[in-house]
Amino acid sequence: MSQIAFLGAIEVGLLFALVALGVYLSFRVLQFPDLTVDGSFPLGAAVCASLIVTGVDPYFASLAAALAGAGAGMVTAWLNVRLKILHLLASILTMIALYSINLRIMGRPNVALLGEKTVFTPLEALGMPSYVVLPIALAVLVLGVKLALDWFLNSEVGLAMRATGVNPRMARAQGIHTDRYILGGMALSNALVALAGAFFAQSQGAADVTLGVGVIVVGLAAVIGGEALINTRAVWRATFACIIGSIVYRLAVAGALNADLLGLQAQDLNLITAVLVTLAMVLPGVRMPFRKKGSTP
Repeated sequence: MSQIAFLGAIEVGLLFALVALGVYLSFRVLQFPDLTVDGSFPLGAAVCASLIVTGVDPYFASLAAALAGAGAGMVTAWLNVRLKILHLLASILTMIALYSINLRIMGRPNVALLGEKTVFTPLEALGMPSYVVLPIALAVLVLGVKLALDWFLNSEVGLAMRATGVNPRMARAQGIHTDRYILGGMALSNALVALAGAFFAQSQGAADVTLGVGVIVVGLAAVIGGEALINTRAVWRATFACIIGSIVYRLAVAGALNADLLGLQAQDLNLITAVLVTLAMVLPGVRMPFRKKGSTP
């Protein structure tokens, strides 16, 4: 694997680390299986790209993308807590609706950002190659989001949200309005995913309506893979595992695609993803008997 391919894999891994953090919030903290991710990721890209090409400041466009993602997450949560639609079905309904909404926002299947100012444009003044400076900038951004999320989940509101996911009945008995925390948690989760979509479109130079295909699988692969590598008993460890899992996943995919011995091609990406997720889910169970055997006197 060349240096450019290696750094490119890290760059994409850091971008999808935001997706992994969002998926962690919905799947692990709230215990809410959310497929809205496949729609909110291209939603963030669509909103951001459409605003940038009309002359809107890219920082404001990125913020608007995050707010749009938060709205999509709240719709899914509202369908579940108010209309009592099964959470999985509610997320599927929102995801399907977002496909048409994204087309409406862009007015066409894709929007190019070549030649437009983005949040990464100021980095060009550093005089470093883009494939070097972008991973560094994204690492700082992701670290900042991780620390903010750690603080939030250990705050009073965050603890109430975690209690809602662990045992909603007990949380309600303690006076916690679980519906509000589900709405807020889903909004925050999809805001992170949409923000990742906005940054992805700006780094890749285009937004496309099909960007969301398989994003939820990538997010789950990062979360599950990170949990297989790192002990996640503490919140800061769990969020760190999401970031590491996302980077390792992208490196594994890049390594598989660049390995001449395997003979894999770009169209085999979904196959590689399925194999990696399967391994991430199976390996912890395989290691458990050996741990127990080793601890026996």
